[in-house]
Amino acid sequence: MNGPDRPRAGIWELYRMGGLRPALRSVFEPQTAQQMAFIRSMIKDQRREAAYSMRLKELNAVVFDLETTGYYPEQGDEIIAIGAVSVNGTEIDEQEPFYTLIDPERSVPPEVQAITGITDEMTQHAPKRMVGLRAFLEFADSKVLIAHGMRHDKRFLNRALWTTSRTGLPHRTLDTMMIAALLYPEEAPYTLEPLLQRHGIAVHGRHHALQDALMAAKLWCAMSREMMDRGLETLGDVYEELNG
Repeated sequence: MNGPDRPRAGIWELYRMGGLRPALRSVFEPQTAQQMAFIRSMIKDQRREAAYSMRLKELNAVVFDLETTGYYPEQGDEIIAIGAVSVNGTEIDEQEPFYTLIDPERSVPPEVQAITGITDEMTQHAPKRMVGLRAFLEFADSKVLIAHGMRHDKRFLNRALWTTSRTGLPHRTLDTMMIAALLYPEEAPYTLEPLLQRHGIAVHGRHHALQDALMAAKLWCAMSREMMDRGLETLGDVYEELNG
């Protein structure tokens, strides 16, 4: 049931779900309550998914990248763009990528504007954080999430999910930096461009979230083939090697 006849949760129920501030917001902003409930429902479903037995040659994954106002979400830095592509095994779906700007509700530092090309004017007309997160989670679905430098991106996603929905990212994740350290132990520090060049992947559009995600996806596919050649058949095999 939708529209004005749909019953709304009481403020104390919303408080128990997510805290006082989101509850108060929800009383006056029904859309906010619906977005928060949707995100929490998606994440609850995601936690039921098991991925260890997934074979790399059949692995459904989403490779993504964030652009942010800085490096420290705990100090107020925010996501300003998310780019992502789906990968099935070693095949990239370039026809239906994901990209969104996000309004950080703060100024984008000049140095970040210079690197990313994302200006205050662009973000002021972009979707709010919760709307952007919901769209990304819908795109990611229950797939494994892959990023180059996952620790950085995961910190921002977890912070954004906690402040909007009092929950965290439940997806299985992989970091192509960590996989590079596994495959090429003598080639630190495993930054993106040298790894792309190592595999003959053209470098272009750096620091645009979608272009970086696409390049990272090509890198993932190349390294996935190498891991399978080394006898790593499943996601569980990869986790064991990374933790070994």
